[in-house]
Order: sequence, then structure tokens, then C-alpha cells
Amino acid sequence: MAKQEALKTAIQCRHYAMCKIDFLGTGLCPPAWDKHYVSYFPQGRMDIYAALAEGRIPVTRRLVDIAESCSLCGICDKQCYFVTELRPLTVMEALKKWIDNHLQQGLEITDPEADDLLSDLWAIVGQEWASHDPAILVSYAHDPGPFTGIQMPRYVVLPGSTEEVSQVVTLCQKRKIPYAVRGNGSSVMGFVFSKDGVVMDLHRMQDIQINKKNWIVSVGPGVSAFDLQSEVSKEGFRTNLAEPAALVCANIMCSGIFSTYSNAYGTAADNFVNAEFVDAKGQIFHLNQREAPNLYAFQHEEMPLPGICTRVDVRLHPKTEDEQGLLIPFAEFQDATAFARELSQRRIGLALAVLGLEYISTFIAPTVELAHKIKRVFQEDLGMEYAVLMIGDSYAAQAIKSMSEVTMDGEMMKTLILGLPKLVDREWQSLIQDLEGSQRPYETLLKSEMLPIIKAILLPSPGSLAASVTPDLQEFFAELYSRPELTDMVWLNDFRIISSRMGRDKHVVAFIVYVPLDNIPLIQEINREFQKTADEYGIKNDYGFLTPLDMGKRAVLEYDYYGDHTDEEETQRMQQAVMAIGRVLEDFMLRYPGVKWIKYVFNQGFSRKESFLYT
Repeated sequence: MAKQEALKTAIQCRHYAMCKIDFLGTGLCPPAWDKHYVSYFPQGRMDIYAALAEGRIPVTRRLVDIAESCSLCGICDKQCYFVTELRPLTVMEALKKWIDNHLQQGLEITDPEADDLLSDLWAIVGQEWASHDPAILVSYAHDPGPFTGIQMPRYVVLPGSTEEVSQVVTLCQKRKIPYAVRGNGSSVMGFVFSKDGVVMDLHRMQDIQINKKNWIVSVGPGVSAFDLQSEVSKEGFRTNLAEPAALVCANIMCSGIFSTYSNAYGTAADNFVNAEFVDAKGQIFHLNQREAPNLYAFQHEEMPLPGICTRVDVRLHPKTEDEQGLLIPFAEFQDATAFARELSQRRIGLALAVLGLEYISTFIAPTVELAHKIKRVFQEDLGMEYAVLMIGDSYAAQAIKSMSEVTMDGEMMKTLILGLPKLVDREWQSLIQDLEGSQRPYETLLKSEMLPIIKAILLPSPGSLAASVTPDLQEFFAELYSRPELTDMVWLNDFRIISSRMGRDKHVVAFIVYVPLDNIPLIQEINREFQKTADEYGIKNDYGFLTPLDMGKRAVLEYDYYGDHTDEEETQRMQQAVMAIGRVLEDFMLRYPGVKWIKYVFNQGFSRKESFLYT
């Protein structure tokens, strides 16, 4: 029974790589600090245990070292539960027990012999940083994406410099062996694998150099969004970054980086000043070299990787002391989107987004169960379906409050977050039932003058919210939510640690589409087609968010499909749904200028945004 439970947890790993960043201040899994291979992180051990249980890998000396290096400290349980509600510590215990039993029984321990190519890789990076051990390879072999499957590489190599990357590429070209480049693997769509080839993991290259005078920060390819934001925030800056575990160089290459701050800071080439690459022949070039390949250009076709980005000089943006967040609730999508567009056109706010309730409820609730209940409260009790998020200074906040009768400020959001469990209680329901008039409940209840009453009913506190999680983690969650940043809309948008919860219920397949913001009916039609297609195949789905771009002329839209990647039948339905909606999106692009599926921006993230927004 224990083995079955451990396996059930192990195969549910979402591969979001959140265990590779210290986003809760708990520290990292101790061996991970200097080992770097994914196998030494909780995510890797989950993959290893699943592979052992399914008979896909043997016990090797490296596997023994991986298992024995785990101290059962429990950091992984806190991190993973916060994001997915999974408890990986049971898997770590099961892995150690498996290896202990194997050793006690005197069973075979294999040690794969080095071949010529591995020896050549060792000559480049050192013996510690290249491996063909199955216990290393298996953690680079799959992700939860619906089209991925098992793609076992032959080698994994961790270069430590641009020169070493160049030499590895040159070697692979000489030996005619395929290679793939891996950031943190958090794209989870099968893009970072090399079946029977080489996977190049850039995790060791974590250099950060801040140049305050030139308003840039030079970033190595192993630096995550969370770690970069942490460093620049100490100097009073922010950078425009995406998901916290995503590696910055890889994220720019893949998608150009978009976030709620793209309203003010832009996307793609707006994010950087220069970048360094290693091309397919192993040659090193910089974007600002006159003879360099023109990566600022865009072609409307699926493009191969133009090179490996080994450094990027990212733009820094100053923060002001009066920055704050507001949520403006709406019942209708068209009203929320029109309002967000107006704010963008008027240059009001830095970050802007039209958020759906699936996002809002999932992000602020620490459990799936509570998120489902809160979503119902917002929809059925308050009459609210969307909210416009704004991050800006006090002048922006003042302007918005003059434009909208109902705004939810930082104190209101902190009250709601810390009082979430009581939102489903009878006293809150009684307050709503006592309301009279033609207005929607949120238009009355969420006004600022109602805050004292809301506080009296919800009794918000870290302990109250913590009571909704599993008992043995309640003390940890109470301490965690005592920290002001966990309820601060500005901090949460800068560091985005709660957005990783979007795949908590099931693995998420996110569809990103650039759309013309002056045609809201078209955007609504695209959303309806997303929903219609997913419903046809029985796939859970929901609207995600929309952020204005280029002062309200365009926007980036996300719609999400959710599937259980461990269910073969559901995965097949997800595959069919993805292919079907792909055909729909192709048709939209043919019929409407300004509609662009991010599929065509992939590997062209260094291009100018104008090249794909207006073509």
C-alpha cells in the first residue's frame, strides 16, 4: 500500500520546477545546492522512484548516492504542498527504503561504463558534469505534456561557461548526435528532450551582474525569474519576468516573456538590450554585432532554435515607494476588457490584466477544495465573473478610483485572503441575503466603506487561513501568511509564486494568443471556441487572463485546458482537443489581422513585438 501511494504521488509531479527555487524562504533540498542535476532535486527523485517502480531503470551507484543524499528534511513537502498539494516526502522515504532493502539483500548495483563520447564530454566540462547513468537520464526524459511520452537521452551534460557550451555543440556536430537545451524544463510541452541524444542542462550558469548606471542586469542562462527578481528588487528595480521557476534566457527565447507588466514594459525585444548566443556550429555571437544573425526579425512559420542563449542583458525598471495593487470587479467580460483597454490607452498603471475567476480563486486559495468553494461564492453570491488587476503608483490608483465605484485595494484583498474559509460560512451568506436593490452584491459589499463589516464577519488572520490546509502543515502556513508579502498584490505580481497553482487540480495546457484589443467581440468569439472545443472532448477548461499591449492596441490572451496526465484516456482526449483548437486558431489567423498564436513566436522570442503583433 505504501509503495502504491508513493507511486501515485510520484507520477503526479507537474514538473513545474518550483522545488528548484527558494520561493518560500525554506531553503532548497540540501544536495541540490552543489549537485545541480535534476535527479538531486525532489522533482528528479519523484521521476526516479516512478521509473524504479515501473522497472524502467536499474539500481546504479549514482542512484544509491541520490537516495542516500536525501536527509528527509521535509522542505519538499512544504514547497510542493503550497503549489500542488502533493506530499513528495512520502516518495523520498519510499525511495530510501527501496535502496536500503536493495543493499541489505545484496542485489546487483550496476555502474555503466564510460564510452568515447562521454569521455569527450568529460574533457570539456569535467567528470562531475556529464553522465550517462540512467538515474540521471530518467529525470530528463519526460514531462506531463500530452504529446511528450518517454524520451530517454543518452547523455546529460552541464556546461559551466559559454565556451563549454560552444565546445559541447561542436562535439555534437562532429559526432552527428542530436542535442536539446534545457532550462528548468518548466515549459512541460515536450520541447527540452533529445531521445538517444544529448540534453544540455544550463543550471550551473547562474551569474547575475547588475549595472545600475546603464539600467541593465546581465543574466546567465541558469538564472530563474524568481532569483533574478529577488536580486534586482534589493536595488529598487524590477524586471519583466514570467513564471518564477522559468529560466530567463530560455523564457525570452521561447515566448519573448509576457506578463501583466507587459502593459507598460512590453514583450519580446522590449525586454533586453543585448544577448549572447552559441549557434548550431558552435560559434559565439552577440545580437549587437553587425554581422550577427538577425534575431529581431520574425517569420510566420515554425522556426528551429537559432542558437543557445548564454547571456542576456535585461532591462531594469525602477520601482516607486507608493506602488499598490487594485482589483476592479466586473460581471461581464466585455466591460472588464473595455475598462482595461481604456486604462492602457490612458497610460494608467504598470501591470494590467483582466483575470478570470478560475485564476483568482486558484491563486488566493491554498487548497483545491477551498478554491472551488470561493469561485462559487464570487460567481453565485457576489455576481462577479472577472476582475481587472492594476499595479501602479498612488496617482494611478487615484485615477482608477475616480473611474470606478468599486475597487478592491490591498487591505480589502488581504482581508479576503486571510478570511477565505469564512466566506462560505452562514454569517457571510446572511449578509448577502440581507442586501436589497438592483445592484449586484459585489457592487455593495466590496465598497471600501464595507471593509469594517467584512473584517468583523471574516475575522481574517494567518491562523484562520491556515486552518484550511492539512493539519500537520497548519503551523507552517500560519507563519508563512504572517509575512506581509504573501497578501501583497504588488509582491505577488512581481514574484508570481501563486500563479504556479494554476496546475494544482490537473496539469494545465495554456494557449496563448495575441489579439486586437479594439475588437472585443472577436476576443469573445475566440473564448467561446476554446470552450466549445474543450467541452466537446470532455476537457476541463476556463478563461485565464488578458493583458493589454502597446497602449491598448493589442493584447495577449490566455485560455487554459486542464487534464490528468496520468490518465491515458484523458490524455488522448486532450490530444484531440489540442489538435482541434489548433485548426480553429489557424482559421482565426487567416480571417483576422492581429490574431497570432504563440506557436509561431516559439523560438523567435528575441524578435521585435511589432513584427508579430502587426503582421
